[in-house]
Amino acid sequence: MRMFVNGRRVKKWQFLQLFTTCFILSFMVFWGPIDNSIVSHMKSYSYRYLINSYDFVNDTLSLKHSLEQPRYPYLINHKEKCQAQDVLLLLFIKTAPENYDRRSAIRKTWGSEKYVRSQLHANIKTLFALGTPGSLRREELQRKLVWEDQVYHDIIQQDFVDSFYNLTLKLLLQFSWTNTFCPHAKFLMTADDDIFIHMPNLIEYLQGLEQIGVRDFWIGRVHRGAPPVRDKSSKYYVPHEMYQWPAYPDYTAGAAYVVSSDVAAKVHEASQTLNSSLYIDDVFMGLCANKMGIVPQYHVFFSGEGKAPYHPCIYEKMMTSHGHVQDLQDLWKEATDPRVKNASKGFFGQIYCRLVKIVHLCGLTHRDTYPCRAAFV
Repeated sequence: MRMFVNGRRVKKWQFLQLFTTCFILSFMVFWGPIDNSIVSHMKSYSYRYLINSYDFVNDTLSLKHSLEQPRYPYLINHKEKCQAQDVLLLLFIKTAPENYDRRSAIRKTWGSEKYVRSQLHANIKTLFALGTPGSLRREELQRKLVWEDQVYHDIIQQDFVDSFYNLTLKLLLQFSWTNTFCPHAKFLMTADDDIFIHMPNLIEYLQGLEQIGVRDFWIGRVHRGAPPVRDKSSKYYVPHEMYQWPAYPDYTAGAAYVVSSDVAAKVHEASQTLNSSLYIDDVFMGLCANKMGIVPQYHVFFSGEGKAPYHPCIYEKMMTSHGHVQDLQDLWKEATDPRVKNASKGFFGQIYCRLVKIVHLCGLTHRDTYPCRAAFV
């Protein structure tokens, strides 16, 4: 009798699975013309969790023999930047020609090679990736960039217009430069110029990974089952002709992510075979990685769109925080203060910080920074 009951339960569960699958597939097929946010997310999640295969996507986006990726010459380059063999991290910062103040602040804070070498005992190389000015002040801005690079020697520039719709070209620049001039760097990180990176926490984390010889490593803020944006008023709009499927492969937000050297090499290889006209650069990265069998790993202290809460209990484990321009230097001073570690010392310190993180990360008014589960890590 017991076996009979269990058998009936299994059959009911199998029927429920079959019914759900058929419903979702019919939903995807017959509701295809309807285009709104709820429907597109249902279709994308269904595709991601029921099918989750992108082989034919890669085949469709693969370059034909008669086509090649466009090549853009370097206007500013530093082939010698990575001559040292003990480079732990090659840090590429995506920036725009006019964002001198942001680059200046980064050089004084989390992007400082000198700070990392003297205080954290690691060797990093910091570079700013950009294209050419596209404004009416093109010649003036270019002269300023040349002067800036003569002072700091940290700009890598190729001859394409620096714009949102050329972000994938900027991605190709970073992986191509890494493959050519710095393949021995243990890790590659790409970040926006409005990101804050807690370099002491990041370096300690990467040094631990280096010791165990980690491979196939790719961490960041992972987007799973994300649908293409079909709203023409959005700057993230992607037409069906460019990408016709209901979901993207898993990818990390382009604001900041880290890959190991073997992943950087594989992504570069894949990038030479896929059509780069898809201008959502983090999605293109996801396509390249997916083609090579690389899966992103979600790190709870890589920030979403919102700024991380300003509190020592948050600083203790933070990796990145998004949206920092005016407050970058103040945050750097506070977050890297050695006294931050004292906040969670002892039993009561741990309880205190746990409660602080729950309040900041799990509340109803919580902005998209770290997920609630980060409060329990």
